[in-house]
Amino acid sequence: MFLTVSDYICDRCILPGFSADTKESALRLLSGHAARLNTDLDSEEIFRILMERENLASTGMGQGLAIPHGKVAGLHNMLVIVARSREGIPFDAIDKRPVHIIFLLMAPDDATTAYLKVLARISRLLKKTGIYDAIMEAGSAQAIARIIESADVRN
Repeated sequence: MFLTVSDYICDRCILPGFSADTKESALRLLSGHAARLNTDLDSEEIFRILMERENLASTGMGQGLAIPHGKVAGLHNMLVIVARSREGIPFDAIDKRPVHIIFLLMAPDDATTAYLKVLARISRLLKKTGIYDAIMEAGSAQAIARIIESADVRN
């Protein structure tokens, strides 16, 4: 059975008023939120994994978007957190512009194939015409969830 990105986003996984001064502080805040959502996870471990990935190359893909991601032991299902920053966050993106929409993906350490498929699906979703503007203009977490769900239809 194929799942959409929306299938991995929980009710408390959308942060429409996210704010951070740096990439590191954004990743630390998102790590803490992930650990609060899943008490089997350790926020410091998540942060370490995300920073290791960022040290390879920034996950800031340009055009105001970033997809930090990693695999972590102790996680049983993939977790997607969506954060929107109206102010923008310096993220070392490829175009050197601030990031306004972050899709954090955390996957179980043994979910390589599914992890890569969901990562690719998020990337395709964010490249769809109008998605960035719609998420930025959305008035609530529920509105953001509806935008993602309608854009990420099952194939």
